[in-house]
Amino acid sequence: MSDPRDIDLIEDLRVRPAELSWLEFKKDNVDPDVIGKRCSALANAARIDGQDCGYMLWGIDDATHEVVGTRFDPDGQRVGGQELQLWLAQQLQPSIAFTFRVIDHPDGRVVMLEVPAATNAPVAFKNIAYIRIGSTTPKLAEYPERYAKLIDSLRPYTWEHGIARQYVTGDDVLELLDYAQYFRYTRQPLPDNRAGIFERLVADRLIERDVGQRWNITNLGALLFAARLEDFEASLSRKSVRLVVYDGRNRAATVTHRLDGKKGYACGFEGLVDYINDLVPHNEHIGRALRESRPLFPELAVRELVANALIHQDMTVTGAGPQIEIFEDRMEITNPGRPLIQAERMIDLPPRSRNEALASLMRRMGFCEEQGSGLDKVVAQVELYQLPPPLFREGDNSMQVVLYGPRTFANMTPDERIRACYQHAVLRFLSGGERMKNATLCERFGIDPRNASQASAVIKKAQHAGLIKIADPEHPRAGYVPIWA
Repeated sequence: MSDPRDIDLIEDLRVRPAELSWLEFKKDNVDPDVIGKRCSALANAARIDGQDCGYMLWGIDDATHEVVGTRFDPDGQRVGGQELQLWLAQQLQPSIAFTFRVIDHPDGRVVMLEVPAATNAPVAFKNIAYIRIGSTTPKLAEYPERYAKLIDSLRPYTWEHGIARQYVTGDDVLELLDYAQYFRYTRQPLPDNRAGIFERLVADRLIERDVGQRWNITNLGALLFAARLEDFEASLSRKSVRLVVYDGRNRAATVTHRLDGKKGYACGFEGLVDYINDLVPHNEHIGRALRESRPLFPELAVRELVANALIHQDMTVTGAGPQIEIFEDRMEITNPGRPLIQAERMIDLPPRSRNEALASLMRRMGFCEEQGSGLDKVVAQVELYQLPPPLFREGDNSMQVVLYGPRTFANMTPDERIRACYQHAVLRFLSGGERMKNATLCERFGIDPRNASQASAVIKKAQHAGLIKIADPEHPRAGYVPIWA
């Protein structure tokens, strides 16, 4: 039995007033070379015209668009003793995931060839790239203006705009997505009709129109606003956040709490951060005048680092999502994928995200700081609490940030002292070009000014490590700046 979506797709294509550069109708022509050239041309033309796919359909009259049926059997077609589809796959470069589908349309048998739009490079057949112009299929190289337009249109695959659920009804959209939270977090009034709701969801690319009055929910829409992530494919539901709390300092300790996120990131973010802060122990801190209870980790730092783990993960890493582990003395926040910038430059350089649409919408909704002002605030909070410096650590295919609980200067390791010195110099430099001095580093560590030599020793080691330098060699007392400044 044919997929109902394929029937609706055929109807949607048939009502087009004429063949398009990415759409062609055929009756009987099943010449392999013709099909190969069309695969190349349709893929390239679809990218130029902003379509996800190009289509070639057999069994439809190219003049009237009436279904006339076809006897073409793509599975039985052979080229020199080789199956047609395998032969085509070998002749097309770069490889594309084209599909043939046989559809039992009410008016006759139709064969559909669906060709994904070119992504990283023009698609070529037998090393020659083609393009569709009207009803002709010339070589792409003969039309330099179209070649230039194609190159401008090529872009890397964007995971956020991929499809999480295809061909769903409007009722399904409203059940699968917590649309009320979308309007709440984006500070928009909730429309009093469905058309208005869907218009806004489309505008932010959370959903898109499909054929037959149906809708597609994008990965972006599902990951942020799923009422239940388990309602989507495992590849997406496994992106949920996992929280594990240990009663000790390593993973051999007893697990006291475990939480696997059930909702989309936006729907569950506030609850997750509140849950973490409720679990984190509080220490009594004696301020200048009053005793106050402070959480082991600064709340602003936790919030920002959790948001960063969600935003900057590599969505193409399968079977893995962000993980938060809380130990007796530290919190480890891990996300899949190596970072796009060096760990030691994360504080000062603007963040680079693989998921720009996700990052933009998360910032717009206020879940994290504006572009480029997040991790510096994390470090500032750590300094305010006089904690050991956070550790930004790259794994083989992951990124991890470690927040440490309170420890005095005397109990910090030599590496922690040097890292804190570097981060302090970066923070000072980002504050209008101010310079780190012995006195400011004493304040950061909580060192009594009478013991300033301890800070001087750390500064010297940070210089030897190539992390900081004297700001003005002719005036050594002028202070220190990061080595890259």
